[in-house]
Amino acid sequence: MKFLTTAAVLCVSLSAVAQQDTTAPKKDTISSVKELEGVTISSTRNNSRIENLPMKVEVLGKEEMIEEASIKPGNVASILGDLSVIHIQNTSAVSGNNAIRMQGLDGKYTQLLRDGLPQYEGLSGNFGVLAIPPLDLKQIEIIKGSVSTLYGGGAIAGMINFISKTPTSKPELTLLANGSTLKEKNFNGYYAQRWGKFGMTFFGGVTSQNPVDVNNDGFSDVPRVRQYIVHPRFFWYLNPNSTLQAGYTGTFEKREGGDMQVLDHHADNVHTYTEINNSNRNSVDLQYTQRNLGGGTLTVKGNGSFYNLTNTEGSFVLDGRQANTYAEASYNKKAGRNDMVFGLNNNTENYQRGHGDSSLINNYNYQTIGAFVQDGFHISDKWLAEAGLRADHHNVFGWYVLPRLAVMYRPTDDLSIRLSAGTGYKSPAIFTTQTQTIGYRYLLPLGANVKSERSTGLNFDGNWHTRIDELDITLNQAFYYTHITDPILPNQTNPAKVFLENQPYAVNSLGTDTYVRMKYDDLELYLGYNHTASHYTDATKTNVPFAPQDKFAATLAYEIEGKWRFGIENSWIGNQYLYNNEKAPNYWFWAAMISRKIGDHITLVLNGENLFDARQGKHMPLWTGSVSNPTFQPLWGPIDGRTINFSVKFDL
Repeated sequence: MKFLTTAAVLCVSLSAVAQQDTTAPKKDTISSVKELEGVTISSTRNNSRIENLPMKVEVLGKEEMIEEASIKPGNVASILGDLSVIHIQNTSAVSGNNAIRMQGLDGKYTQLLRDGLPQYEGLSGNFGVLAIPPLDLKQIEIIKGSVSTLYGGGAIAGMINFISKTPTSKPELTLLANGSTLKEKNFNGYYAQRWGKFGMTFFGGVTSQNPVDVNNDGFSDVPRVRQYIVHPRFFWYLNPNSTLQAGYTGTFEKREGGDMQVLDHHADNVHTYTEINNSNRNSVDLQYTQRNLGGGTLTVKGNGSFYNLTNTEGSFVLDGRQANTYAEASYNKKAGRNDMVFGLNNNTENYQRGHGDSSLINNYNYQTIGAFVQDGFHISDKWLAEAGLRADHHNVFGWYVLPRLAVMYRPTDDLSIRLSAGTGYKSPAIFTTQTQTIGYRYLLPLGANVKSERSTGLNFDGNWHTRIDELDITLNQAFYYTHITDPILPNQTNPAKVFLENQPYAVNSLGTDTYVRMKYDDLELYLGYNHTASHYTDATKTNVPFAPQDKFAATLAYEIEGKWRFGIENSWIGNQYLYNNEKAPNYWFWAAMISRKIGDHITLVLNGENLFDARQGKHMPLWTGSVSNPTFQPLWGPIDGRTINFSVKFDL
């Protein structure tokens, strides 16, 4: 868990008071109605204010992004890991790749978007997907539970939308330098400004990480990383009602892990093993928005994303080239008590093997055409109902029809209640968290009889907020349930021939999330507990692996406004299961941070992670076999140990 001390995670509520929903509260808690109502959510497609939505949406806002940019400048994995029922799973001890798990389900059931566009599908969604610098983001929007009606297949456990910053008339310039005890260095810069009818933003970042063998077993626990990111965006405000924006994102990365002797350039006949990910991600996007068109807003947007990867594991090479395109037109109109959205979209995914590829995976070309409609009806001041329907057609796997319903009720100004239910699907995919964990060396192509996974999900939460003099109290209780039929899992009966197949049983995930937050002046205390039971409905009710069933978190934070910030935080991760229902050890994670602002432009941050050095390597070897042909153990906990980082940030 990453300790954060800035603005609270915002959560959709019926109450007219700001509320919080996260496993780690943020320090500058937003507590006024005006600040809350200034938050607009784009992930629900109707661009409504956060307090007017019937489905539960959590928002990591601009203040969180500013804080995280000083603590973990190179990616967003840590800040997402702080959120309730989100678990970041390491998938490789050598390369440092990871995946997102929501509501106790595998990472393939969480859909990732960038500015509402699906840029992380297939191969591109399995390597380095969280390498998004927080400094480049305005906010992160998280919807838990099935939202496939909004964005199509894959959003069974939920959806995460990374929203980029936009320019204002006041120029913005931020320069940041960071270094850590794990030999990581980051240099990031961001500039934005609007000049009349034109505007631009530009982000550029460099990350340099040298390999580290934390547990002294001869293999890297932290890989060598050289990463370069550029992200310019251009805005043309044609008139007060029309905006055209275009952007390009380039991410160029090389990761090297494995035998430390090889990484130190001293390979011999025995010390030969390395794992190398050499990738480049190029994406272009275009969006046109026309407001006040027939009383509503028309949005036309699209992107082309091109991802090339060469993944070498010893003598095995996965050499893939993927091209994704997405195009969408949607229209939103508020009329009387109704808030309606209509839209069409077309999504393609093309995968081609490169010349050096030694895998058994075939080329493929997918296309999905979809239509969706959504209507939010304001029954009264206390009741709001929203219904949605999507129809998708996949060129290989056929038709999907997805209904969804959400209801919001506010009996008093202090209490809000929401209930939502929806269906979803996940079409068969060769590149998933599951296949990445076991590797692609022996993975066979998809069989002709593999069919899509289908889901039904239910989410409920109640939020109570009150204020007694200077004491602010929030209590939140949530429940959720997801049922997935025909789950696709790897068949590893023959280790030399691994294939994906539907199982004759289902996946069930049932959970509850509870927290209480108390804030008095500049002091804030948070206590939270999450319990998720996810299992397969086979004869033995096998637990879903790498999904912790219990998570307790506590945070104490204090701020001297404009000068100092202090905080200490801990979490307990318990009852996590591995393959074959083997239980992993429980562990505590502690973190602390001190921030000092000097004048109006300079901020210094000293941050400590995993202060008591909880590591999987203390409990078991991380690899078995021979040095030249190792087998790495599945990862259930931290492997990089205690980390201290120091950053300097300059803001204009």
